[in-house]
Amino acid sequence: QVQLVESGGGLVQAGGSLRLSCAASGRTFSFYNVGWFRQAPGKEREFVAFISWKSGSSDYQDSVKGRFTASRDNAKNTVYLQMNYLQPGDTAVYYCGAKSGVVINLRERGSYDYWGQGTQVTVSS
Repeated sequence: QVQLVESGGGLVQAGGSLRLSCAASGRTFSFYNVGWFRQAPGKEREFVAFISWKSGSSDYQDSVKGRFTASRDNAKNTVYLQMNYLQPGDTAVYYCGAKSGVVINLRERGSYDYWGQGTQVTVSS
């Protein structure tokens, strides 16, 4: 079992930045692949970003490429999502998901075994 806790959300103006954190406890987080997802009111939870445990390779939804960056500090059992040039369309609850081992489809929420409670990001225009 691994427990995930997201933090770092808040209210920011368009063009601003936030850094989300996903802190893990329970097991060695360094062996877990991590995906970031978000869910806006009335919408499905959607993929945002992914970072692998082994190589640190990453993948992003097209709408956030060049603006968001996923990173990890395995010594701190924490994964980050740096979000720059935020837009009102980025407003959502952001979640991190984790899976130990191969992720069959890193953009599918069902591929992850553990989830945090989410952190709210609100971008005003």
